Amino acid sequence: MKYTHLFEPIVVQGTFYKNRIFASPQDIYKLDARNFLENDATYFYEMKAMGGFSSVCVGDMMTDKATGHSHPFQLDGASIAGRIGLTRTANAIARHGAVPAIELNHGGQNSMPYEGGNFVYGNWEGVRADGVEVRMGDAEWIERLIGFYADAATFARNCGFKQISIHGGHGWLLHQFISERDNKRTDEWGGSFENRMRFPIAVIEAIRKKIGRMPIDIRISGEELLPGGYDMDEGVRIAKALDGLADIINVSVGHHEYDEAAMVTHPMMFLPDGVNVKYAAACKKAVSSSLISTVGALCEPEQMEEILATGQADFVMLGRESLAEPDFPNKVRMGKEDEINKCFRCFTCFSRSTASGIFYCAINPVIGNESELFHNPVPNKLKKVLVAGGGVGGMQAAITAAELGHEVILCEKGDQLGGNLRCEQAVPFKLHLHHYLDKQALLIERSNIDLRLNTEVTPEYAREVGADVIIAALGARPATPPIPGIEKAYLAEDIYRDAGLAGEKVVIAGAGLVGLELGVYLGQMGKDVTIIEMAGKTLLLPDDAGGTSERISAGNKEEELLPPGAPIVQGVALTQVLKGMPNVRVFTRTKALEFRDNGIIAQNEEGEVLYEADTVINAMGMKALTDEMVALSDCAPEFYAIGDCIGARNMVDAVQEGWQAARDLGRL
Repeated sequence: MKYTHLFEPIVVQGTFYKNRIFASPQDIYKLDARNFLENDATYFYEMKAMGGFSSVCVGDMMTDKATGHSHPFQLDGASIAGRIGLTRTANAIARHGAVPAIELNHGGQNSMPYEGGNFVYGNWEGVRADGVEVRMGDAEWIERLIGFYADAATFARNCGFKQISIHGGHGWLLHQFISERDNKRTDEWGGSFENRMRFPIAVIEAIRKKIGRMPIDIRISGEELLPGGYDMDEGVRIAKALDGLADIINVSVGHHEYDEAAMVTHPMMFLPDGVNVKYAAACKKAVSSSLISTVGALCEPEQMEEILATGQADFVMLGRESLAEPDFPNKVRMGKEDEINKCFRCFTCFSRSTASGIFYCAINPVIGNESELFHNPVPNKLKKVLVAGGGVGGMQAAITAAELGHEVILCEKGDQLGGNLRCEQAVPFKLHLHHYLDKQALLIERSNIDLRLNTEVTPEYAREVGADVIIAALGARPATPPIPGIEKAYLAEDIYRDAGLAGEKVVIAGAGLVGLELGVYLGQMGKDVTIIEMAGKTLLLPDDAGGTSERISAGNKEEELLPPGAPIVQGVALTQVLKGMPNVRVFTRTKALEFRDNGIIAQNEEGEVLYEADTVINAMGMKALTDEMVALSDCAPEFYAIGDCIGARNMVDAVQEGWQAARDLGRL
C-alpha cells in the first residue's frame, strides 16, 4: 500500500479506527424548529462515513441551552426529544464502519444573551462589543457546567456515539478558562496556569467518570494569534497539562471572534497547505500518553502521509476537504488520487452557510443536496446529449450525464477544458482550483464522452449533431462598458495569463472578486497596485478593511446588501491579506471616466483625479452570452441553459446547475 501510515488501523480505549483520517467536527444548519437533526443532516454525515473516514464528528452540540447557546442554529443536546435524530445519525455513521463522534461545546461569554435578560456569563465583568453585558459566573455556575458536559456526553453515548469530542479552543468556554487574556477570575478557577486549567481538566474527568472506557478527544488552540494572546509555547504547555487525560488532543489554532485569527483557524487560500501542522508537531514532541491530531488546509495525501510518518501527528483531520471530497479516504486507498477534489479554500461553504444557512461547495454539487447521493436517478430513457461549452458547468453536466448512461458529446470552442478559470493557472493561491479543473478533464478523458475541442456550437452545428438534448454552458465574455479609452486597458484575464504584461504601477478598474484577487496576485509580485470601484462599497470588503481610510475607502454598510451567495467570507480573507500589503490600495465611490496610457481618470467625492499607472486593467465584470445561448434553444427537443450564459453566476451555481440538469434527463 502506498500510504501505509494513513491507513494503519489503531485501537483507542477499545474503539477500532480503520485508518488515521478523521472528518473534523462540523455543524450543519439542517435542523428542525427545535434545533434537532433532520433526515438531511444525517445524510450529510453518513456520506463521509461511506467515503471511508475512520471517525465522523457531528459538530457543536450545546451542553446548556440556557447559558451556552452560541448561535441560532446550534444543535440541541440537552433535550430528550432530540434523541431520534442523534441516534439515527450515529447509526448511519457506524454502519459504514466509521466511529460516530460528537462535539460538545458551550459559548460562554460569546453565547447568545441569557433567556430573560440581555446578559451572558463569563470569566470577567463588563460589556461586550455588541452591547451585551457579561457577568462573572460564580462557583455554583461552574460546577453546574461541569455536570452539563458529563450529562451531554452520557446522553450522546446512549444515542450510539462512540467518541466524545470537547471543544476547548477557538474562543469558546473552555478556551475562555484556559486563556489568560479572557480569564480575569481571582478565585481557584483563574489566575495561575494551574487554576486556569482546572475547568477543562474537571470537565474531562467528569465525562470519564460517566462514560468509562470510551475515546475522549479535546480540541485546543495551539496559539491564539491575537495581540496579548498566548503563543505556541503556551499551547504546548496546555497540551502537556492534558496529556493522559484526553486520549486524543486535536491541535488547532486561533480564535473565532477575531478575523485575523479565524483566517488561520480556517486557513484562507493565501496560506500554504498544512500551515498549522507545526503546532501539532510541537505538542506531539511534548506529550507522552495522548495521541495528537492536526487540522487545517490538508488535501494532499503525500503531505498527510509525511506528517504521520515523521511523527508530527497521529491523525489528520479534514474539514472543508471532507466537503469537497467525502470519498477522500476511499479514493486515496484505491489509488485514485488523481480523481480527488482538492479544496481550494474559496470559502463558498462558509459564505453560503452564513448568508443562507446551508453549506454548498463550489466543486462538489452534492453538498447541500446530500439526500440525492442516496437516491440516484435511473433514467427511463437514455438520451443523446450535446453539451455546448467546456467550463466548470459544462464539464460537470457532461460527467454526470455520462455516469447515468447517456451518450454525451462535449464541445469546447477553445483548445482546452476549464473555461475562463484557466487563465488563473499561474496564480500560486489558485493551485488547487486548477487541480480541480485538471481532475474534471481527466474524468472526461477516462469516460466514453465524445470530446470535441476547438469546436464552436452554432445552431447549424447543433442541428447537424441531431441530439435529443442540448445543455448550453456557453459562459460569458469580459464586459467593456462605453468608457472613453477602454480599449487601452488590458483585460484581467490577459494579465492572469501573462503577468509580464503588467508594469510596476498598475490601476485596476473593478473591485469584485476578480479585481481584488488580481490585485493581491500583482501585489505579491511587488507591483504598486490601485483598485477603484464605483459602488459605495465593494461587496467583498467590510468597511474597516485595510485598517486606514487612505488604504481602503468604503461607504455606508446600509447602502448595499449582499446578494445571495456572495463570497462574504472570502472578503474577510482578502481583508486580512490586504492589511499586510501596503502596496495595494482600494478606493470605492470612485467611477472610471477615461482610460489613458498613463492611468485612469476617475470621479470620486472630491472631484476628478488621475490615478497614475503604466498599466491599466479592466476587471469590470462579465457579459453573459445570452444571444448565443438563445440561438440554440430550438435546436433539440430538450434544452437546458446553465452557468454564466444565463447571467452572473458563482462557480457553485454553474457546477450545481450542470449536475442537476444531467440528473433531470431521461424522466420522459
